[in-house]
Amino acid sequence: MSIALNIGSEDPVRLVIYYKKLLGEPIMESGGYASWLVGGSMITVGPHDEVRDKNPQPGRLMWSMMSSDIEADVARYKAAGATVIRDLYQDKDAPQFWIATFSDPDDNYFQLVQQRP
Repeated sequence: MSIALNIGSEDPVRLVIYYKKLLGEPIMESGGYASWLVGGSMITVGPHDEVRDKNPQPGRLMWSMMSSDIEADVARYKAAGATVIRDLYQDKDAPQFWIATFSDPDDNYFQLVQQRP
């Protein structure tokens, strides 16, 4: 099973430009939508008629991408202009996980996560 994540926006063009810097070229871009295949799951950005402004509660739903080299990925995201909410840290309750939290231009939070032995 895989996940399909849809990120609705009042300004999807701005989000597509942002995610291109982080994820590269989308596998599909048409009609205001863009989709990336990430680790077998689909991330799609597009317009949504019920979405206005920025996310007022960005921590309510947070999505994560698993990394095999979190230091390199965090450095790459920072270089691409990602907004850092919480820099790389080891989870005190689950020390096998290293996490960094970012925000997109609509204030949606997402994380890079690496599990280490």
